[in-house]
Amino acid sequence: MAFLKTQGRTKERFSLLLLDLEEYYFEQHTAYHVTTSSNKEKKVRGSLKVCSRSIIFDPEDLAKPILKIALRDCKKIEFLDRENNPFHEPRPSAISILCVQVIYIKESNVIAPYRNERGAKKETFELEGWSKTEDVVQTLLQLHRASCLEKLGDQTAMIAANLQSRLARSFFDKNCFQSVAEKPHMECAVEMVMPLVSNPGHVCITDESLYFQPLNGYPEQVIQIQLHRVRRIYKRRHGLRPLGLEVFCTENDFCSDIYLKFYKTADRDEIYYYIATFLENHITEHTAESYMLQWQRGHLSNYEYLLHLNNLADRSCNNLSQYPVFPWVINDYTSERLDLTNAATFRDLSKPVGALNKERLDQLLARYRGMPEPCFMYGSHYSSPGYVLFYLVRVAPEHMLCLQNGRYDHADRMFNSIGDTWKNCLEGATDFKELIPEFYGNDSGFLENKLRLGLGRRQNGSLVEDVVLPPWASDSRDFLQKHRTALESQYVSEHLHEWIDLVFGFKQRGGEALAAHNVFHPLTYEGGINCDSIEDPDQRIAMLTQILEFGQTPKQLFTTPHPQRITPRFQNITRSPSSNSPVSDLSPASQSEDSSFEDLTEESRKLAWANMGNLKPISSHKIHKEAVTGIAVSLDGSAIFSTSQDTTLKMFSKELKDFQRSMSFSNMALSSCLMLADGKTVVCSSWDNHVYFYSIPFGRRQDTLMGHDDAVSKMCWFDDRLYTASWDSTVKVWLCASDGSSSHKRSQFQLLAELEHDAGVNTIGLNPVGTLLVSGCKDGAVTIWDTGSYATVQQIHCHTGTIHHMAFSPDSRHVLSVGADWCMKVTDVQTGMVISTVKAVEEQRCFCWDGNLVLCGGQSGDLLLWDLLSNTVIQRIPGHSGAVTAMWMGELCSTVITGGDDRQIILWKLLS
Repeated sequence: MAFLKTQGRTKERFSLLLLDLEEYYFEQHTAYHVTTSSNKEKKVRGSLKVCSRSIIFDPEDLAKPILKIALRDCKKIEFLDRENNPFHEPRPSAISILCVQVIYIKESNVIAPYRNERGAKKETFELEGWSKTEDVVQTLLQLHRASCLEKLGDQTAMIAANLQSRLARSFFDKNCFQSVAEKPHMECAVEMVMPLVSNPGHVCITDESLYFQPLNGYPEQVIQIQLHRVRRIYKRRHGLRPLGLEVFCTENDFCSDIYLKFYKTADRDEIYYYIATFLENHITEHTAESYMLQWQRGHLSNYEYLLHLNNLADRSCNNLSQYPVFPWVINDYTSERLDLTNAATFRDLSKPVGALNKERLDQLLARYRGMPEPCFMYGSHYSSPGYVLFYLVRVAPEHMLCLQNGRYDHADRMFNSIGDTWKNCLEGATDFKELIPEFYGNDSGFLENKLRLGLGRRQNGSLVEDVVLPPWASDSRDFLQKHRTALESQYVSEHLHEWIDLVFGFKQRGGEALAAHNVFHPLTYEGGINCDSIEDPDQRIAMLTQILEFGQTPKQLFTTPHPQRITPRFQNITRSPSSNSPVSDLSPASQSEDSSFEDLTEESRKLAWANMGNLKPISSHKIHKEAVTGIAVSLDGSAIFSTSQDTTLKMFSKELKDFQRSMSFSNMALSSCLMLADGKTVVCSSWDNHVYFYSIPFGRRQDTLMGHDDAVSKMCWFDDRLYTASWDSTVKVWLCASDGSSSHKRSQFQLLAELEHDAGVNTIGLNPVGTLLVSGCKDGAVTIWDTGSYATVQQIHCHTGTIHHMAFSPDSRHVLSVGADWCMKVTDVQTGMVISTVKAVEEQRCFCWDGNLVLCGGQSGDLLLWDLLSNTVIQRIPGHSGAVTAMWMGELCSTVITGGDDRQIILWKLLS
């Protein structure tokens, strides 16, 4: 299994799991266990381990058991001097231990519950290097005094002082460097953390590698991780304090390569940032928002996304108190066939496990209402060390024995059946546990008793063997495959965000948690208590132990509702022709309702975006006297219209490669233009507060709309409705109907709505089907409106300056905005959450995007191709000599036209 990865480093029978919880292994000595039977002395060679609370003897003969003597059970530890009597055979010095209990482990080399033999016993050990015997005895006597102290806090403090003394007297051995040319950056004392145990030593980081050298040389003399192999690093809470660092050399594995606990937060942070310099875009890549965007758009599976959220929420396979948590997703463990098309097959992901059974929930709520502070609904957590090992006992029996003082749980309480476990989670008075990642992985070993462990006999007489699977699974591999398929199913993809809200999101705490019946004991939440504020050491240790054993709620990642995933069902929204984006790549006849042609068109767009890096300029033309502000193209693509701050609308012929017409409507700048669906009218907005309609066939202004009290900044058009944005802090919606006598003359402008804002509106955009409008203001506010009711759907202050441009994604799920703060932000329409923030390399003024890739026009004049999933610039394409101020893209995305501060328009084409 994943968290057993580190065990592969050693094949010794001894394990740190033989120690008590919170115990340290200090040193080992080759020694002989001396026994006397019938006046005959017998010696067994092995390794004597000196630990902070016990002595362990591991014999070389695997048939003999490992002996463990707790120091608190020792009545006398003494040094037996060597005998030099000339009449007897010389006898080396020895260690004599008088104790009241000896624990026998792995008898006959079998993993089984420990055997405790009580009664007065005397054990004798002779060190092979007998000259060290007296020193070892002195060490044991010191540790024995610590173990016999009355208060646990005093015991812990004395052992910690011993450990720190050992660490201070030792240093990292630089002879272990892989290369003599390596340059060390820093070294400090740390502990390597593994499930239930930790191992003290020294970490040293160089310009090439991260090294950990255990104080005791176990499991090996040095562990090396080359920095160029590191893919992810995370800061961790360890023991509720910011001291942990976890390093991964893989992208999607949930088991790390090393987890280190530092003694000082500053040491942890220095090594974290040093490693981060070796990771490209580390700080921006690994955020909950960037992973969310990848998951929403189908670039991460549900399984991968949950792993990433667990990692970001401080969950680690090396910490059983914060082990990754996954949801139960299936409700049917009795049918012969698993029907993933039936919603009844699935668990309700909008409720915590404790709220799935209404009758049980009513009883819990009745108790909750009468409970004194601190009150909670559930007396146990959904994830704890006990629950993790409940599932994994067949592959991690030594961990279970370590956690439960050398014993397995009662056979009837073991993980015997998946169906019975789910039933108990629904009906049990104190069982609210969720699942772990292994239930959706590829290794089915945890469901099978391959080690032939003696896990006990149940009351019905049956032995605890393999886990009983549901009828719809032919074997354990089939179960995992179907379970993983269920996790990635349409139903779960559509509802997983609801479970994320409960575990990682806004329903984790406060009033939303109360309304969702999602309230656990206050101690399980991050920040629920500051253990350092508890002055009594005994109380502090007891409180910390209680928290770690009870389980901990993940770190809260989201404080607003999590967006739903974009599933194929939602991706079928057909992109309707918008007059704001006229078609030049297609003729009008190509807007057929034939689905196969639509599919072909969509494939063409995808192919174009995949090759957007091949965009090349085919011609450039300086036709204005000031900056270009808007671009529109005739339906047949033959004519290009552009507006400018020089007050003119110009018509440029692609065939003649020259401008044919120049129109001026007032002495004020024109701010934007668009082509109406009839292909015969260009609409221009102006800083003089007016909107002008220009007839292409008649070559003159045909209408003027005097609509605002300040400059009109941007316009959109859909189905005879004109949307105008203005610096007067309004967006107005007009019905612009044609009269019967002329298809070009607009006889009336009926004001349908006036949408108020707190600041001047600088840009607006419609979604492809015209049902949503987004507006961006000078104060950085983004507002999403319902065009049917004109009600506000979302309002978010996400920029710190003027918003230059914004647009919906093709599927209408997201809005991308760019502003004067140099930031590119992706906002989820459904929840209003800013799910991605990119600090650009320069101020961006305009863009086109497909939901993943963004073609931006920047302040430098270059076009930048951004990948929002990785927050990186894929390509920089040289363009204008001044800022890019306007951009137009054809329907098939293979033609682009840009305008700039340099007064030019540039025509671009995708070259295959």
